[in-house]
Amino acid sequence: MNIFVAKLSFDTEETGLREAFEEFGSVDSAKVIMDNYTGRSKGFGFVEMPNDDEAQDAINSLNDSELDGRTIVVKKAEPRGERSSGGGNRGGGGGYNKRY
Repeated sequence: MNIFVAKLSFDTEETGLREAFEEFGSVDSAKVIMDNYTGRSKGFGFVEMPNDDEAQDAINSLNDSELDGRTIVVKKAEPRGERSSGGGNRGGGGGYNKRY
């Protein structure tokens, strides 16, 4: 199961994230998402756990818990195409029509 972890401390590293989830079972990967320009954490990451029951236990236990001084949000990651937009039209175009 792919797990989304938000509100991470900017000091949280992938090893610390992995260790927090390994308390609940096997972890295939743990990734803190970094900003390409600043090299600093964006404050969220993903953890991949092969066993769905262990992953759900981790989600239930770690959601709203503290990691590196911050209360984190932990939930099952949704595939990119299935996220709700929260309103507004995000369609492309930008209102410009090029005519040649």
